[in-house]
Amino acid sequence: MNLHLSYQLLKRIFTCFTLISLVTACESIQAEQITNQQSQVVFGASNGELTEQGAVRTYYIYTPKSYSPSRPMPLVLVFHGDDGSGRSISNVSRFNELAEQKGFIVVYPDGIDHKWSLRKNGKRKIDDISFVKNLINHLEQVRNIDKRRIYASGFSKGGILTQALTCQLSDQIAAFASVAGSLPMRLEQTCQPHLPVSILMINGTNDQSVHYQGDEKTQKGALISIPKVVNFWRVHNQCPTYTAKDVAFTPENGSSSDKVKTYSYSGCNAGSEVLQLAVVNGGHLWYGGTSSDKNVNKFNNNLGLDSTQTIWNFFERHTLTPVQAKDI
Repeated sequence: MNLHLSYQLLKRIFTCFTLISLVTACESIQAEQITNQQSQVVFGASNGELTEQGAVRTYYIYTPKSYSPSRPMPLVLVFHGDDGSGRSISNVSRFNELAEQKGFIVVYPDGIDHKWSLRKNGKRKIDDISFVKNLINHLEQVRNIDKRRIYASGFSKGGILTQALTCQLSDQIAAFASVAGSLPMRLEQTCQPHLPVSILMINGTNDQSVHYQGDEKTQKGALISIPKVVNFWRVHNQCPTYTAKDVAFTPENGSSSDKVKTYSYSGCNAGSEVLQLAVVNGGHLWYGGTSSDKNVNKFNNNLGLDSTQTIWNFFERHTLTPVQAKDI
């Protein structure tokens, strides 16, 4: 080998070594920045933001006192209804109290103009499915999140968003729960999650906003009937039909259980589960939540259903396997 070739070879080796060193240094700096961000945590309630699709998006977050940057913690996302906000649904659901007791982080994202968009080609040109993906990535930078235990829940339009998320984020979110929500008809044919979906649905049979028996196909934003959505998820998860159970609901305050019909499908693919709670004559509300309406409070007291606790009990049963969880 002549001197010229030796020089060129050494030059290339040196260049490669330099590039590898730079990449390693950048990765170390990035890891250190993430660690610093995670260590500068405000415990309790606080506000956060990120830039997504050219807009500043905000969220309300509760970090329990038991949180430690050295230990991954479950994450629960809670989506508000139309004209609501992250803070308003936190007040209604009272997830903060449960997060402190059980040890999980809860985040309440804010919709732009207090609304959610399920497709970018709509009038508002906002894709909130993409926003949720980026929000999860962002939260993993500022908190030590257990990637196998990320959950999504929502009320009304937030519950509809939660149903839509099942179609695309089954590999990132371990379980879903919608209150007074359903699956849009336009998604029925295209919704093909990569993985089985564990989902809990709580709906009132007399809901005048999200109709239990569904909408007319010609209606804008038409929703599927609740029984049909439950069957959709049962079929997707390959749940044996014989495992369907009408389980008696046991209210916490000892009230009559005939006001809540519970249908449970277990033994489904990959340990997935479909659970439906039908509140007989129930309306459009977060059952067991706070309200300024005396009639709602009276109804809730008689019912004895705590949606928040029920949702967390459901979430606790489900975890993504290492093969399912992204980046693990």
